[in-house]
Amino acid sequence: MSPSTPRSRNSFSLDSTTYVHASEPDELPRKPWYHYLPLLGTVSLILAPQPSLLIVLVNHHLRTLEAPLTFIVHLLAIYILTFMIFTSLIICVARDPGPVALPESSLDEDGEQVGLTEALSADFDFSAPGKWCRKCWAPKPERTHHCTYCGRCVLKMDHHCPWIGSKCIGHRTYPAFLHFLCCITLLAVYVATLNLFVILYAFQNPFRVDSFTPIHAICLFFFGAIFTLVIGSFTIYHIYLAVTNQTTIESLSPFLLLRHLPPLPTDGHSLSDPPLEPELSYSQRRLVKDAHSSIRLYDVGWKRNIAQIWGWDRPYGWVYRMFGIGACQGDGRSFPRNPASDDVLARLAKELLEADKDR
Repeated sequence: MSPSTPRSRNSFSLDSTTYVHASEPDELPRKPWYHYLPLLGTVSLILAPQPSLLIVLVNHHLRTLEAPLTFIVHLLAIYILTFMIFTSLIICVARDPGPVALPESSLDEDGEQVGLTEALSADFDFSAPGKWCRKCWAPKPERTHHCTYCGRCVLKMDHHCPWIGSKCIGHRTYPAFLHFLCCITLLAVYVATLNLFVILYAFQNPFRVDSFTPIHAICLFFFGAIFTLVIGSFTIYHIYLAVTNQTTIESLSPFLLLRHLPPLPTDGHSLSDPPLEPELSYSQRRLVKDAHSSIRLYDVGWKRNIAQIWGWDRPYGWVYRMFGIGACQGDGRSFPRNPASDDVLARLAKELLEADKDR
């Protein structure tokens, strides 16, 4: 398309349409076996420190300190966190992250079925970015993205994660994924702290401990410290995304804002409607990035953001969410907007048009 010929957008509402699933699970492309090797590595890393943990707990708390109550408390804390980790991991692996549905075929005046393409072609712009997936040949609801690895669209897609069986994290699995990260971080901090005290005790009382327990404790301390730094930083980032109601894709892709701009004038500029990233100049790209850093489209306040993402709507709904159960609130196709976003988007559209005149 020539830059001098702006492309117009057509409105299309997904709210008034009845949906059927785009494809059955057995129609999805089957992934090769080696895609599950990172998942095996994830499970192995979770289980690897368990024997050493038992050795440290038994030798230090039962045999050396003779404190069975402390031993039981530490044992329960470690294995409750481990159970919660595997609960959320199973949900991330087994649950569909967010199936996109297709409009049902309708009937024409003669009572004959009308195909999907014929039903939508009259009032739908197939080339409009963010409204139609040209690979799945299906509607692409708000915050939906196509995953190249999975070969499908995912509702409110966050990212594709190879460490959980090469699965996508989306609308129906993001709470479990965030729960998974938080539990791993808590377990890593707990293990590192527990074994730090064991190491300090061994240095202060060298004749009361055996020769092997400190070695296990040192290995576990570094294991927990490394996981705390690596997974902990990733967890903090995703907590930030949850509090501001962003996905990883939205956080790292400022030009997604272009999809949400108000309609542009039909003449007097060389931009498409909505504008496309490749046709923007450097100054226009800078304007988009500045707007992206100043506004969060779906940020409706941190309390509502967390309630929406974790999926609870009752005062104590977080209790059963501790085990990673449930999906985000809503249908994954429409989301409440930040009230201030419309003004920011309107100002951005005006600034883009002014910058286009100066090119």
